[in-house]
Amino acid sequence: MTEAWLRGPVRGIDPLLMPAVQALMHAQEDIAQAGVSLLTPEQLWAKPGGAGSIGFHLKHIANSIDRMLTYAHGRDLDERQFAALRDEATSGGNAAPLVDNLDRAIARAITEIGETPVSALPEPRAIGRHKLPTTLFGILFHIGEHSARHAGQIVTLSKVVRG
Repeated sequence: MTEAWLRGPVRGIDPLLMPAVQALMHAQEDIAQAGVSLLTPEQLWAKPGGAGSIGFHLKHIANSIDRMLTYAHGRDLDERQFAALRDEATSGGNAAPLVDNLDRAIARAITEIGETPVSALPEPRAIGRHKLPTTLFGILFHIGEHSARHAGQIVTLSKVVRG
């Protein structure tokens, strides 16, 4: 299958924002093709060589999208988001609810990125408790590339845990 970024424009997405959306689409497709939904709970939560588990990566992508969108709106994280962050390494359960949650997070991100006015991209934003400086564009780009990095981990780990 042709990668998302080579399929042409995404309807309703400004060309400046398209790389972030296409990275999210690619990550979602890679995770689906890795067959994560077919993993046993033992495989899902395995930590080969001390790496983060596939379950961790699924939770982390969805939760980090939520956190980055909060920062994109110029808001601070709330207690629910801090609780989700603390829970990312907690193991247990099967993949289906994690994949469903991830798919919802990606859909939300694509919608919100698509609704972002290009004129707002240079606006300053702050990340985290230390208010590290970035821009709205920086956050939106990071959502896509960060998700793609963790999807790559999932693809590799799924091969490892299957043997």
